[in-house]
Amino acid sequence: MTAQTALIFDLDGTLIDSAPDLHHAANTVLRHENLPEISFEQARSFIGKGAPVLISRVMQAVGLPEDPAEHARLLALFMREYDKPPALTRLYPGVMDALARLRTMGLPMGLCTNKPARPTHIALDHFGLAPFLSAVACAETLPQRKPDPAPLRHVLAELGTASALYVGDSEVDAETAQRAGLPFALYTEGYRHTAVADLPHAHVFDHFDALPDLVARHLRERAA
Repeated sequence: MTAQTALIFDLDGTLIDSAPDLHHAANTVLRHENLPEISFEQARSFIGKGAPVLISRVMQAVGLPEDPAEHARLLALFMREYDKPPALTRLYPGVMDALARLRTMGLPMGLCTNKPARPTHIALDHFGLAPFLSAVACAETLPQRKPDPAPLRHVLAELGTASALYVGDSEVDAETAQRAGLPFALYTEGYRHTAVADLPHAHVFDHFDALPDLVARHLRERAA
């Protein structure tokens, strides 16, 4: 296998199911503020564009008016709750075995997420993912965030490869890969709201056990 192609992952909804901790942190803030709580399904649907957007959607869901100062205050409270070791977050099945197999293929691997840096690195260390990932772009890495392609291109440059397969779960990830001109592998068990057929993708899989073989096929097709 050639090292000229890298593998870059999204985090939330792709490698880890973080919706339970995000839901818990949001509702902890809402209870503190004597506001109505949101449902798990609502919290899950708010994930993908980073914590500031999540808080904007929470505020809208509970009937709070748009107010920059109030948004900043609630975001700070949320991050205080969320900047802790994961309690309810879980790895998706097969992730660690897949990463170990992919590493034996000589593939450089990185991460591109809209998650803030502190909870990103807490999660990577907690789950033992950090040793697999040679480059990481978080919410604060660049002024731009996904679906702007700049963070994905930044990780690609950091890995020093000519191309990459981007692995993600959502509409945001599909658009990011498309705008970066990179092929996209869609993990179907994450947080997307759109039918698989309606999302641009080169590959699709529903369990990480299938990813190493999928990547091997992708590399063979590129080499052909």
